[in-house]
Amino acid sequence: MNLNTSTIRSCLAAASLVAVLTPNAVFAQAGGDRSVDQFTCKQVMIEPSEVREATIAFMHGYLLGKSNTAKFNIETLLKRTDAFVDSCLDNPSAKAIDIMAKTSG
Repeated sequence: MNLNTSTIRSCLAAASLVAVLTPNAVFAQAGGDRSVDQFTCKQVMIEPSEVREATIAFMHGYLLGKSNTAKFNIETLLKRTDAFVDSCLDNPSAKAIDIMAKTSG
């Protein structure tokens, strides 16, 4: 399947929206500001699969934005996602964004 940049951006935007709008989502807690560094791997991993996937997509986008680049490779992101999940399962109390940063190279 060949995805163009526009399709990928749309998917990432939709995934981020799901994370924000889903009532059970880690990022959709009532009241107050949230920070990406406040959530543990356990909190991300126990979410329903759609929310977990949206949260992981959001973190990929967050780190991509921090790196000040717009280029990415889907296969690489999929490998990094697998590494993130494995590392989170081994370190449930770790901050999710720290694990994502570590597994992203």
